[in-house]
Amino acid sequence: MALLKVKFYSSVLDCETAMNVILPRVADAHSEEPFPVLYLLHGMGDSQDTWCSQTSIERYVENTGLAVIMPTTGLGWYTDAVCGNNWRTFIGEELPAICRDLFPRISTKREDTYIAGNSMGGYGAYALALTYPEQYCAAYGFSGAYVPFQSGLANDNDTYWTDIFGTHSEFTDSKNDLLALSAKLLDSGRPLPKLLMWCGYSDFIYDHSITMRDHLQKIGWPDFHYEESDGDHGWGYWNVHVQSLLSWIWETRK
Repeated sequence: MALLKVKFYSSVLDCETAMNVILPRVADAHSEEPFPVLYLLHGMGDSQDTWCSQTSIERYVENTGLAVIMPTTGLGWYTDAVCGNNWRTFIGEELPAICRDLFPRISTKREDTYIAGNSMGGYGAYALALTYPEQYCAAYGFSGAYVPFQSGLANDNDTYWTDIFGTHSEFTDSKNDLLALSAKLLDSGRPLPKLLMWCGYSDFIYDHSITMRDHLQKIGWPDFHYEESDGDHGWGYWNVHVQSLLSWIWETRK
């Protein structure tokens, strides 16, 4: 297994960007099949380095044969921003193609491709999976900020938020509204990724998970799993629950 720090040029972003990659050695793989891959997204204020510095993700995936891609997206919320970079197009379209060129043992199959993230990255994991459902078999959110204009998080009086999402009224029913995006996908006939989430009772955006959970249950999302337990919005809990995600991936692949 190797931890690679990769800088590369993105045509979509029109600039140099970076990712960390945990890549199995061929000798560590369990078969000659391509490596399944987890795209692991960071939260607000973090970077491509944070999952490695705040958790033991490198140790947890040792000998699993799983590749982990950890890109940076700054504070872009995994959107094609109203005023800013096209982060969702970059993550959903350009990044997988770049990774497959650089690391040809990574699988291109939907059933081998997972996406997950914490906080802003939880929103991003769901947004990517619901936008590109043919690409991801499952998305997992840890303490996800699924409803940005809820809890006083995003607001119309701050240009940081309106540059990303537009106003609250412009956000509603848009491609960035996960409630609308999931309902539309359910009726589209396209593949439906498995959706999983965890949140702690003491999380300051706990209500985001409740809103998303209740919505998915109401519309009848066919493959959805929700867990909550003691916990706040912090790495001590995400370090624990990323292990739960990896165990779930391991068990479902057996």
